[in-house]
Amino acid sequence: MEERLENVNKGAQLKPSLFGMIGSPGEQLGRIRQYPKIWLAMLIITAMFTVGTALTMMAMDTASLIGEDIPAEGQALMKIFTIVVGIVIGLFTPIISSLINSVIILIIAKIAQSDVTFKQLFSMNTYICFIAAIGVLLNGIVRFLIGGNPEIYITSLAGLLNSESYVLGAIEVFTIWSLILTGIGLNKVAHLSKWLSRTVAIMFFLFQIGLAVISGMLAGLGGM
Repeated sequence: MEERLENVNKGAQLKPSLFGMIGSPGEQLGRIRQYPKIWLAMLIITAMFTVGTALTMMAMDTASLIGEDIPAEGQALMKIFTIVVGIVIGLFTPIISSLINSVIILIIAKIAQSDVTFKQLFSMNTYICFIAAIGVLLNGIVRFLIGGNPEIYITSLAGLLNSESYVLGAIEVFTIWSLILTGIGLNKVAHLSKWLSRTVAIMFFLFQIGLAVISGMLAGLGGM
């Protein structure tokens, strides 16, 4: 009986901690390979994303989107609509992004002959998503308090330099932090080499920069 209790306690200690991703991410990612937990962490992260995106939308100047000459009732409806959109984005972004990242990484891992499972990668990406959730919540709170362009994170180079550049907006503290953890996770969870793990993380970063460039070009065409 005592031995069983000891094993249960030991197992509980070895389970990954979501908040441990801040102070000891390497240790938590190592535990994820043995104990790939998902749903409680996903619930917390989804709540953080939802609150963060809703606050960001609440801070948005809807009058600038639909025009000053629109009646107050129309502006109020637009405000409600943007908040609802923010909530929907917050509800679905964590699970969809974790799923997509897991599928892409699983393909790379199998090419590299790793024995990692989809569940392990999904758990890894879920826990890494916690860092992004902190960024979304922090930026949402700040935008709600002081206003500003909701498309630009204050924790990005664009926010630091007071720029509207999409590329500078993609160079963001929590995004880079998440990508660093992705590199560590690929080594700890998928047992890929450190070189390959870092290469994949850099590829993800360059892909995000590419998307930012395309977004900037499309925005420029839309403004012509």
